[in-house]
Amino acid sequence: MDLRKLDAALKKVEKPARYIGGELGAVVKDPDQVKVRFAFAFPDLYEIGMSHLGLQILYGILNDQEDIACERVFAPWFDMEEQMRTLGIPLYSLETKTPIKDFDFLGFTLQYELSFTNILNMLDLAGLEVYAKDRKEGPLIIAGGPVAYTPEPLADFIDLFILGEGEEVNLELIRLYQKIKDQGGTKDDFLLAAGKMKGIYVPKFYREVYKEDGTISHREVLADLPEIIEKRKVDQVDQMAQNRRQIVPFIETVHDRVVLEMFRGCTHGCRFCQAGMIYRPIREKSKENLLDQARRLIDQTGYREISLSSLSSCDYRNLLPLIQDLMEEFKDQRVAMSLPSLRLDTFFIDVLKEIEKVKKTGLTFAPEAGSQRLRDVINKNVSQEDLLAVCQDVFKEGWSKIKLYFMIGLPTEEEEDLLGILQLAEMVKDAFFNRPKEEIKGNFTVTASASCFVPKAFTPFQWFGQNTKEDFLQKAYFIKERVKDPKIRFRYHDPATSVCEAVLARGDRRTGKLLYRLFELGAKFDGWTDGFKEDLWIQAMEDTGISPDFYAYRERPLDEVLPWDFIDIGVSKAYLKKEYQRALEGQTTLDCRKGCHGCGIKNCSMWEDFHAGTC
Repeated sequence: MDLRKLDAALKKVEKPARYIGGELGAVVKDPDQVKVRFAFAFPDLYEIGMSHLGLQILYGILNDQEDIACERVFAPWFDMEEQMRTLGIPLYSLETKTPIKDFDFLGFTLQYELSFTNILNMLDLAGLEVYAKDRKEGPLIIAGGPVAYTPEPLADFIDLFILGEGEEVNLELIRLYQKIKDQGGTKDDFLLAAGKMKGIYVPKFYREVYKEDGTISHREVLADLPEIIEKRKVDQVDQMAQNRRQIVPFIETVHDRVVLEMFRGCTHGCRFCQAGMIYRPIREKSKENLLDQARRLIDQTGYREISLSSLSSCDYRNLLPLIQDLMEEFKDQRVAMSLPSLRLDTFFIDVLKEIEKVKKTGLTFAPEAGSQRLRDVINKNVSQEDLLAVCQDVFKEGWSKIKLYFMIGLPTEEEEDLLGILQLAEMVKDAFFNRPKEEIKGNFTVTASASCFVPKAFTPFQWFGQNTKEDFLQKAYFIKERVKDPKIRFRYHDPATSVCEAVLARGDRRTGKLLYRLFELGAKFDGWTDGFKEDLWIQAMEDTGISPDFYAYRERPLDEVLPWDFIDIGVSKAYLKKEYQRALEGQTTLDCRKGCHGCGIKNCSMWEDFHAGTC
């Protein structure tokens, strides 16, 4: 690549550090000394991608192999893309400034449906054909991550998908590629062999067949490959490859800190939560492992904050001893601790007291729904009393700013549930001020934030229809107009983007033509306020006949063939249907730790107890 052109481009963009590489912890290998080159692609801004733990883990695993080079590439912002297209600069890797088309693999991580248009744009910037059927040369385009569990909207553009956790399968896939390449095999030889691996889906060997009403009749397998793709999971997370290094960016990113993943999975069973289903079973790392990892990463990065990350961090069984040991280990360095997800109980207060010894972070609680009735529907086992009790305790500890997270448009939602959002915020405010005057300190605010519910695959709510954009706005205005107290703030998410997200989250293979039309119209960074252009989506939907009425708003019968039914996440469809019915009846399901409910997950201690009749 012509570095003079790159230098000229970097002088005209807002944040050139996004595009230069060379950070502390980055690995640069001589391309002539490796056998396979892998470009890890994050289809969003550098600041977002560099905060993604999965990137750091896979980057380390692959670069630990002497004969493999893993380099990074991110979606360029509008100003940089303009310069690249004007000057003829192809999409390139940060480490060696190599054009992406010269790599063996281009691997996208799929974290959010509204990044899909960026994927098509990045392929085009790399000088590659967007449709997989048209690519005769260049790297293999693969994709993984949580959104890969609903792959059909991208099926026409991606060569293969990795379904499940990637720590082991990515390296297996690369070794298979080396073997077939050394034997003189073709791209199709590799794809066919890869399709026989557990957790690998090669869409070109499968076809959807539709009924007259537009729903799926069945799927056809076009090669000697399995009909059902079973997800990959790492059984022993304590023995898997650990994150031994972390790249330290030159510019501020979303998470400028060391991130420690304490465990995989979640046992709460919230019925709207896809992550809580696809990451089962729960698997914890040992306290000693985490302490050792923290020592290495703090020493290597120089960061002064550790984020203890998991889907429900307070559920880690050794959390308080872990935090106490970390505080003691790093007391001279004044390293702060943060927990991204907090549980509403008295145990949380003990944890909070330890964390605040170094740094008092903001507090966000997620009741999710305004009424107890609706919290029972969604299986959010949190009561009004739980919230107020914890708020009383944190106010005594000196906190004065609280954020409450809700969703609007949840299944069975009524007007009383919306009023409950404001009422909860008012109760939190009253809990702050209804105390002795000498205890009231700080400038109090409570912020209630509402996102728009998006029905997701592999959840009990996958059959429910989504509210329309107009319904969402009506509900948001209903709440906002009733906020009179300046101490209470109400914010809501743009419903137009949530509708577009739902179309792709519930999409079949036909939605690929919507994505391609969006790419032709210039859509990109749809998850950003600066990027999302609703008029382009409206035009693309009209041009392709892809309608939110069919994909987003429609309630689906329980016997309908869903676009993701060919994927086995371990949780049975029968269990999801049972939870769907319990939601309609307002019945809650206890945390898995309190007894197995027979969701179907194998290699889970609770599942084994269930079948042994001991729980």
